[in-house]
Amino acid sequence: MSIYTDSPVIEVNTHGLYVEEALKAVDKAVKSAGKGVYKIKVIHGFNRGTAIRTAIYDEYKYGDDPKIKRVANGDNPGITELILREMY
Repeated sequence: MSIYTDSPVIEVNTHGLYVEEALKAVDKAVKSAGKGVYKIKVIHGFNRGTAIRTAIYDEYKYGDDPKIKRVANGDNPGITELILREMY
């Protein structure tokens, strides 16, 4: 697992993790995101199935976490984005 926090976009690479481990890594990124962060990009891959992507949607799409405004698809099926605030 890797978390990159050099910009307003946090990238969490969950390749090689089990679903529970990936959710813990994403949760850690959400909790550590400061006010300057507007998006968390979760890179989970797609070729070995969609279990992590499905778990992320199940965990964050219902608005249970007040930091997460919405969950969106990334640039490809192997990326899911958690939007913390909208950029206009």
